[in-house]
Amino acid sequence: MKIRALEPRDREAWGTLWKGYLDYYETELPPEMYDIAFNRMLAGSEHEFHGLVAEKDGALIGLTHYLFHRHGWKVEPVVYLQDLYVSEAARGTGAGRALIEAIYAAADAAGCPTVYWLTQDFNENGRRLYDRVGSLTPFIKYQR
Repeated sequence: MKIRALEPRDREAWGTLWKGYLDYYETELPPEMYDIAFNRMLAGSEHEFHGLVAEKDGALIGLTHYLFHRHGWKVEPVVYLQDLYVSEAARGTGAGRALIEAIYAAADAAGCPTVYWLTQDFNENGRRLYDRVGSLTPFIKYQR
């Protein structure tokens, strides 16, 4: 398995994985949002999302999207891991952990010791992994 940056040639396979991720969270987005999100990650801007994929035998089996941003309590930026998904067939292969560790490495290389993410309470499989690679915080999310 190889973890690498998202590339233009990945659009179709990435879209299939992202749809699986959105389906899991019972979310639908219009087709143009797929193109917008994908193009943002390819823009190369430090202020845009970055995308990584897990590839095995030439096929994409997982994805993650992350963003560097300022934090009001820290001098250095922090990293928000927004999306993480591994196809059902590839779960248990270490792809999820490898994607998270790749974000940790990108954060470390940029001098950002903090990486954080959110998940829903029903994501039991994901949370088992997250309990091994991160620390659960007491924060509760609200939104408008």
